[in-house]
Amino acid sequence: MERRPLKILLAAPRGFCAGVDRAIQIVELALEKYGAPVYVRHEIVHNKFVVNSLRDKGAVFVEKLNEIPNDGQPVIFSAHGVAKSVPEEAKNRKMFFIDATCPLVSKVHREAERHAKSGDTVILIGHAGHPEVIGTMGQLPKGAVKLVEKVEDVNTLDIDDDYKLAYCTQTTLSVDDTAGIVEALQQRFPHIKSPKKEDICYATTNRQAAMKAIAPLSDAVMVLGAPNSSNSNRLVEVAALNGCEKAMLVQRVDEINWAWLDGINSLGLSAGASAPEILINEVIEKAKEFFIVELEEIAITQENVHFKVPKILSEV
Repeated sequence: MERRPLKILLAAPRGFCAGVDRAIQIVELALEKYGAPVYVRHEIVHNKFVVNSLRDKGAVFVEKLNEIPNDGQPVIFSAHGVAKSVPEEAKNRKMFFIDATCPLVSKVHREAERHAKSGDTVILIGHAGHPEVIGTMGQLPKGAVKLVEKVEDVNTLDIDDDYKLAYCTQTTLSVDDTAGIVEALQQRFPHIKSPKKEDICYATTNRQAAMKAIAPLSDAVMVLGAPNSSNSNRLVEVAALNGCEKAMLVQRVDEINWAWLDGINSLGLSAGASAPEILINEVIEKAKEFFIVELEEIAITQENVHFKVPKILSEV
């Protein structure tokens, strides 16, 4: 088959964010310092490639603490954050644990606690069942946080005191969808308190903005990321809503049916915040077997955020 031209538009920023990078570093440094096994509660980040790479180095992934033997080895809590009951259980079992929760998720946790201490009812905008949402709701007693997933949910809220009300959001949501929900909340509850600083993290916001830049220029869009990655799924939605309805999520290059690109002259390419650059490079290299590839990176901003690892891992 004769190769034909294909222009690949690379979104920038894309891929790893500072919180993901920090979480992976924490597992790797713990393996270096304490040796295998290092236990990780839940996937450290939502990416199979990353999880398998760490598993190969000696990380053992579990969903519950009762799956971990009392062998004194470290247990690491994932970047998504955990309910307060998790470290409490670990302390009761005298486990050695290290928290890899993204600092921007921890900020939302503290925000929810602060509002609750002031007597406010807390509304959390997020997706039910997502680990980050479970962790945030788990900072407060059961029933203290009301979850809102879509605009329609706002009308069903039963609030005792409109003046003692505040909202927080999951960090990986669609910026536009969340704006609609916030607007609905503010219309129904004019006195609702908002976060001092936006809860949706810089990386999610930047990746969605970059997608908005490349989607109108693309005949099709691919996003590298996991099916359970909230921010990756949102990128596909953003592409579809901003000029490129032919958009799909793929985990690895071997999932791609290249016939999907029949008649496509320009392909937008991005990656969720937990997907490493190697996955993008795999797609580009494979595309070169089928197409004469022209690469163009469209950058909307540069990121220079860095989060320190816990002190215990930086000490010799």
